[in-house]
Amino acid sequence: MDALYPRLLVRDFPAGVAFYRAALRDLLGVEPVKVLPAAQYANWDVNGEAGLVLYGRSAVAETVGTAHLPESAAAQDSSMLVFKVDDVDAATARLTRHGARVVVPPTDRPEWGPTLRAAHLRDPEGNLIELQSY
Repeated sequence: MDALYPRLLVRDFPAGVAFYRAALRDLLGVEPVKVLPAAQYANWDVNGEAGLVLYGRSAVAETVGTAHLPESAAAQDSSMLVFKVDDVDAATARLTRHGARVVVPPTDRPEWGPTLRAAHLRDPEGNLIELQSY
């Protein structure tokens, strides 16, 4: 049983699936377990455990009764996906080719760990992604 995994709620389900299908194939070598466009649901497993789920924001809003509220408001980020990679610079280049936007380029972060290097990007929906190696 998968106890905990990230579920991103996306406005543009087809674009989200296209980005994460390419990005997760490129970074982790994984393919989606299932993509259900009518249900606005897709999931990827990593090493037999749930790794990421995309779910249509409108479907969740209908389910939980928030469809009448605004979709977003200006605010600081409240979540971030973090991927440990072998080469932050190469992974940054690969994700930008798939449509990610660099927020902070690859940078050594000795204050976070003696050999830590990280980059911050945004996926097409604006979700914050951190790539790190250490």
